[in-house]
Amino acid sequence: MSSKAQALVRTANVLVFLMAALQLAYGLYAYVSPAAFSVIRGTQLFVIQDADWVRIYASRTLFIALLIGYLLYAQQYRVLAVASLLGTIMPITDAVLAYQASATNGVVFKHVATALFLAVTFAVLYVVARRGDVAQPSVPADGPAAPSGRQDRG
Repeated sequence: MSSKAQALVRTANVLVFLMAALQLAYGLYAYVSPAAFSVIRGTQLFVIQDADWVRIYASRTLFIALLIGYLLYAQQYRVLAVASLLGTIMPITDAVLAYQASATNGVVFKHVATALFLAVTFAVLYVVARRGDVAQPSVPADGPAAPSGRQDRG
């Protein structure tokens, strides 16, 4: 692999790591302090009993962080590229909701910047996956292994 290709793969790894780390931090913060998290997100809780909804958000965010982390570990760059692109729906929705809740411009901009970060991450991952600079697992010519580990001979 050329040094340019290695630099691109390193860039992809850093971007995905940052994506997973940010989700992990948000998930933990939302779980530990739902009211404070809702303020930085731009949709302040009006009733503390609604904190359960923030914790539900936290559990799903932790799932996303762990899944993205695993996909990075497994070097699943094509899947990560798609996840980055599809993931833009979340910060776009967050930006709209924060704007509708009269959040500060800084909060709305943070969500827009997150969507842009995901778009850039998608572009880098797409190039890495497209160029084939890293080994991607492939399905054997005779099909995937049966759950018992034996090949299905049909």
